Amino acid sequence: MKKIIYVLILSLVVVSGLVFANREIKNEASKKSSPKQLTDAERKAAREQWEATPPGIRFKEWEESPEGKKVYAAFASISKSIRDYTNMEAVVSSLSLPPGSLLGFGVMARINGDDFILRFDGDPQQLRGLKVNDKIIIKSHYVTCAPKYAYPIVSGEYVERDGKIIYKHPPRKGGC
Repeated sequence: MKKIIYVLILSLVVVSGLVFANREIKNEASKKSSPKQLTDAERKAAREQWEATPPGIRFKEWEESPEGKKVYAAFASISKSIRDYTNMEAVVSSLSLPPGSLLGFGVMARINGDDFILRFDGDPQQLRGLKVNDKIIIKSHYVTCAPKYAYPIVSGEYVERDGKIIYKHPPRKGGC
């Protein structure tokens, strides 16, 4: 009887040791597979290399053009509100995006005297009731610029009208 108990305990120790060793191997593999962050020098070199390509040259020309400077000036006018995620008052100026845009659902809005494209993920039905000249409050963490568009593109994350929240960006699925 004692021999059977010793065999069972010994096998339990061996199995738990193997499970623990296997867990460490998996942890090491996951650490190795994470992408390496680029240093500032590597990032700068990659950007300079891209700027030498035809798309990079066209982008630099657009940035220096009056249209590009206008877009960046509008971007700068709301950058503090974007960084701090604070309320921005906007007036809906158009219910459609510029012709040829591939941004999904969005509206044109005037913020601080500048026009912006206000785009939303998916097809938010609650925003279909907006009308031209509606005053809304928006919040966003992200603004982008593209040579294809003559306006900065604000990603809508929160919209309020008449003190009521009419849109809030849904949380990401399967992530943090």
